[in-house]
Amino acid sequence: MSTMNTLSELTGDYVLDPTRTRIGFVARHAMASSVRGQFDEHEGSAHLDGEEPSKSSVRLSIRARSIQTRNRRRDAHLCDTFLDVDQYPALFFTSTAVRQLADTVFRVTGDLTIRGVTKPVAVDFELTVAENDPQGGYRVGFKGSVTINRNDWGVNGNAASRILVSPKMVLEFDVAAIRRT
Repeated sequence: MSTMNTLSELTGDYVLDPTRTRIGFVARHAMASSVRGQFDEHEGSAHLDGEEPSKSSVRLSIRARSIQTRNRRRDAHLCDTFLDVDQYPALFFTSTAVRQLADTVFRVTGDLTIRGVTKPVAVDFELTVAENDPQGGYRVGFKGSVTINRNDWGVNGNAASRILVSPKMVLEFDVAAIRRT
């Protein structure tokens, strides 16, 4: 991590930097490989409280149709069969609690909504960057991941895909945010 001296310097309201943020996933495929992808369109905000991290909060919205796996046919299948993007155009995450686990590690607990189903998840994030940027703003970066069972959210696909793709998947977050002035 660079240039931050104390967590109190983080305090403020932030907006997600979509050009420097990656929200991805990895699912195991029965053919001894993994399917990797990401969502290219998302927005979010956060309030960080460096003095009392428990007063921090996060909100994230992901456009479901922006899914990319570098295979158009698979992307269309994921949009239609798995995510039903016409009926459920977005995935949402809203934090319910933030707890500091170590100097720069935080557990963010919240509600994840996929296909209209909301379930609690807890993601451990590591603060990777906190610094002034060349444009005069203040940026933070966090990395984290969580393993979920997609069946808990009704992301089941068809019979063949239920057999070929593991229900366990890893959601990966490499987040950059800019403090609002």
